[in-house]
Amino acid sequence: MASPERSPSRVKPDMNKMLKQAQKMQADMARVQEELKDEMVEASAGGGAVLVAMSGDFRVLSVKIDPAAAEDVEMLQDLTAAAVNEAIRAAQQLADRKMSAITGAFGGMPGLM
Repeated sequence: MASPERSPSRVKPDMNKMLKQAQKMQADMARVQEELKDEMVEASAGGGAVLVAMSGDFRVLSVKIDPAAAEDVEMLQDLTAAAVNEAIRAAQQLADRKMSAITGAFGGMPGLM
C-alpha cells in the first residue's frame, strides 16, 4: 500500500517545470499576438452592400460601400455598424482559436487547473 506522502493526490508539482511551461506559454502568446497583426478577416452586411476588412488585432483595414447603398444614409449607417460588429466577432473568434491552441496546454500543468 502506498504511503500518504506518495499518493498521486499528494505529489508536489515540479515548480521549475511549471515555470518553464508558463514562460513558454507567455512567449507563444506574444508570438501569436504579433501574428494576428498580419491576419485579416472580412465581414459584410446588406448582402455585400458594406464590406469591412479587419486585422486580427482589431484594426479596421478597409470599408467598401456599394454606391447604391449611399442613397439611404440611415440604412448605410446601420449596415456599416453591422459589418464592423461582425468583423470584430470574426477577429475575436480568430484570436480565441489561435490562443486556445496555446492555453489549452495550460490545463495539463498539475496543480494549476
